[in-house]
Amino acid sequence: MTTGYPAILLLEGRLAVVIGGGQVAERKVRTLLDAGAKVRVVSSEVTKGIRRRADSGDIELVERRYERGDLAGSAAAVAATDDEEVNRGVFAEATEAGIPVNVVDNVSLCTFIAPSIIRRGDLVVAISTGGAAPALAVRIRERLEREFGEEYARFLTLMAELREQIKVPGDQDDRAKAWYRVVDSDVMDLVRAGEMDRARQRATELLLGK
Repeated sequence: MTTGYPAILLLEGRLAVVIGGGQVAERKVRTLLDAGAKVRVVSSEVTKGIRRRADSGDIELVERRYERGDLAGSAAAVAATDDEEVNRGVFAEATEAGIPVNVVDNVSLCTFIAPSIIRRGDLVVAISTGGAAPALAVRIRERLEREFGEEYARFLTLMAELREQIKVPGDQDDRAKAWYRVVDSDVMDLVRAGEMDRARQRATELLLGK
């Protein structure tokens, strides 16, 4: 059994290096871009999808086999190759440099596990089976995707705006209770119905204790 401490890597504007150019690497590139990372792919062969992203300037592409030093300056590394020697080389370089690394399908060569992810704006739900059954994590994600719709993104956008605009009275305890009042109220129903003005008014009243 693999245990770990759940965490989210903050990669906005930071370099992430993907070693490999196949379909799995392409999926890793997409999730890293979704996280706001600057992505560099190192591989002598790449998919059409990776090629298109490189041609459009979304990613940097280095078309050759991995060489030691390719991870320099990176905040995270992913090895998605079928070459055991390359994978072990990436793991060795990353661990020596203190760079978080994930070698796909080899938990023993990982310092972080890439979970199955749901994104709804600022809401991120990560599901991991510790590498035991990634397919199960995908199926759980598919179920949760049906439960958590795009209204959660709109709700969180509203909450972020209100946090900046409203000074909730009282101490830290009082402020926490005020936000729970909003979360436990009908505000989400109003957001789901597209009634954003009413949702804003209702949330404001609850935050101010009216």
